Amino acid sequence: MDTLLLSFVAFAPAVAAFILLSVARGDDAAADLVAKRFTLAATSFTFLISLFILAQFNPHDTGFQMVEEAEWIMGLNYKMGVDGISILFIMLTTFMMPLVIAASWGVKTRVKEYMIAFLFLETLMLGVFMALDLVLFYLFFEGGLIPMFLIIGIWGGAERIYASFKFFLYTFLGSVLMLLAMVAMFAEAGTTDVPTLMKHQFDFASLNLLGIQVVGGIQTLLFLAFFASFAVKMPMWPVHTWLPDAHVQAPTAGSVVLAAILLKMGGYGFLRFSLPMFPVGSEVMTDFVLWLSAIAIVYTSLVALVQEDMKKLIAYSSVAHMGYVTMGIFAANQQGIDGAIFQMLSHGFISGALFLCVGVVYDRMHTRDIEAYGGLVNRMPSYALIFMLFTMANVGLPGTSGFVGEFLTLVGVFQVNTWVALVATSGVILSAAYALWLYRRVVMGELIKASLKSITDMTRQEKVVFTPLVAMTILLGVYPALALDLIGPSVDALVANFEAATSEASLSNQTAAFE
Repeated sequence: MDTLLLSFVAFAPAVAAFILLSVARGDDAAADLVAKRFTLAATSFTFLISLFILAQFNPHDTGFQMVEEAEWIMGLNYKMGVDGISILFIMLTTFMMPLVIAASWGVKTRVKEYMIAFLFLETLMLGVFMALDLVLFYLFFEGGLIPMFLIIGIWGGAERIYASFKFFLYTFLGSVLMLLAMVAMFAEAGTTDVPTLMKHQFDFASLNLLGIQVVGGIQTLLFLAFFASFAVKMPMWPVHTWLPDAHVQAPTAGSVVLAAILLKMGGYGFLRFSLPMFPVGSEVMTDFVLWLSAIAIVYTSLVALVQEDMKKLIAYSSVAHMGYVTMGIFAANQQGIDGAIFQMLSHGFISGALFLCVGVVYDRMHTRDIEAYGGLVNRMPSYALIFMLFTMANVGLPGTSGFVGEFLTLVGVFQVNTWVALVATSGVILSAAYALWLYRRVVMGELIKASLKSITDMTRQEKVVFTPLVAMTILLGVYPALALDLIGPSVDALVANFEAATSEASLSNQTAAFE
C-alpha cells in the first residue's frame, strides 16, 4: 500500500462507534451529552483528516490516486482509491456529518445508539466512494441500508416502521440484479478489480433473448442490471415512491443524510460503472433515460405543488433535481457530466439545509403541516432570511450553486436532445412555483395564528449549523471553478473513453452489416 490515508478516513467513524459502544450505557442527561460531544468530535476529526486527501489530490492525474490494495478473503482484494469523480463526494460526506450531529443535539431517546448508527453510516458511505473492487463496493453500498433502516425505524415519526421497511425493500431488491451482474462480470473478465473492468470490453454484439432482439447485447443487459439498483437509489421516477415516505418519517438528521449523501450513490454508480464499463449499453439506453428524467422533473414538480407537508414537498423537489443529474450524466459530454456532479454537490448543501429549516420549526411546533404556519418573518427574521436563501438556491437563482448545476446539465442535454432539454427547462419554472409558494405560506404575511405568537427565532447553535451551508452555497455559486477544476480532467477522460468505445462499436456494427 502506498498510503493508508483513505482507510484511515473511512474507518475513523467506525472506530469511534466501537469506542462509544464499549462505554457503559448511561440513561442520564450527562451520559447523553458525552455521547453527543464525542460523536461531534469524531466526525469533525474525520473531516479534518479528509482535508489531507484533498490536499494530496492531483486533479490533472485522471487515474486513481492514493491507491491502497491488499489481499482479503477468498481471492478477493481490499482496494481503495480516489479520482476526480469521487473526490467531491468524499468531501461532501465528511463535511456534512459534523453538521448532521450538531443538528441532532435535541435528540433525547437512545442517544448513544443514535450516534453509533450515524458513525457506522458515515464509514459505509465513505467506503462506497472509495471502493475499487466490485465486492467491496457492494458490501459498502448495501451495508449503508442497515443504519439508515434503524435511524428511520427507531427515531422516526408515527409511520416509521412502514417507511423504514419500504426504504429497505425498495433499495435492497433493486440491488439484487446488480449482484447477479457482478457475478456475470467476474465470470467473463476473471476479476472484480474496478480499474481493470473499466478497460475490459464486454461483448456488445446484438443477441436474441426470448425472441427479443437486444441491441448492445451483454452490455445492455449488464447496464440494465446496474440501472435497476442505481435508479432506485437516486431515486428516478417511477421507482421514487419510497423517498417521500422515508423523508417524512425520518428524524431531521436522517432526512439530511438521505438527501445530501445517500441519494448521490446512484449518480456516482452511473459515473463509476455504467458509462465506463458499459458504454455501448449506456448509449443504447440514452434516450430512454433522458426522457425518464425529463418526465420525473415535470411530474414530481407538479406533485410537489399540491403537498401539504413541508418535508414531503422538499422530498419531491429532490426527485426533480435528481432528474437533472441523470440527464446530465447520460448526455455523456463535458458540460452534462460536469453539471451533474456539480448539481449533486450543490443539492447536498441546499436540500440538506432545507430539511434543517423544516427541523427548526418542527422542534418548536411539532408539526410539518404548511397550513399550521404563516407570518414567521414577524417573529423569526433570521430564520426567514436563511430559509429564503436556500429557497432561492433550490430554484436555481444565479449567484447560488443551484444555478450552476442546472445550467450546465441543460447545456449538455441541449447538445444531445433539444426536446428533452425543452421539457426539462419547464421544471425550472415549476420549481420556482412550488418553492416560492411554500415560502409564501410559511414565512410571509401577517402572524395570525395564536399558536405562533410565542415562537422564538433561531438559536446561536442553529445559526452555527447553517453558516457553513450558507458559505458553500454562495461560494460555489460565484466561484464554481473551485469544484469544476477538480473534476474537469477526470470527466474529460471519461467522456473521451466513452466516445472512443461507442465509435468503435458503431464502426464494428457497420463492418458486420456490410459483410
